[in-house]
Amino acid sequence: MTQSFTVSDFDYELPPELIAQTPAAERTGSRLLHLDAASQLHDRQFADLTSLLRPNDLLVFNDTRVIKARLPGHKITGGKIEVLVERITEPDRVLAHVRASKSPGAGMVLRLADAFEATVLGREGELFDIRFPGPVLDLLDAH
Repeated sequence: MTQSFTVSDFDYELPPELIAQTPAAERTGSRLLHLDAASQLHDRQFADLTSLLRPNDLLVFNDTRVIKARLPGHKITGGKIEVLVERITEPDRVLAHVRASKSPGAGMVLRLADAFEATVLGREGELFDIRFPGPVLDLLDAH
């Protein structure tokens, strides 16, 4: 029996606190999620991979990279903030968590990483819609 998959089958929300901040000390100790023939999930280690593979198995690699998504800064009014980018929605726009003593409102300008200014456009639930002054990935890589 052949099962069809679409990209959307692999779309999920990943809470920021579950994102690894550093690689495992021993790469073979990295975690591995295994879906067996009975559709049961198992939490394993990467070192188990060779004992799990059989002819015609499908191996899916996640080659995404972790971006430095945490930016310290302050509001133009002076209050300290921290922006944690959760999702890039456009080349110059993100949805992010903002930690501040008082939540910034739409139109508020944020000075981030002592390097550039970004503007809060509004909110989507607990996340803030923020426009950066250029390509988000370039700014995150530089700061």
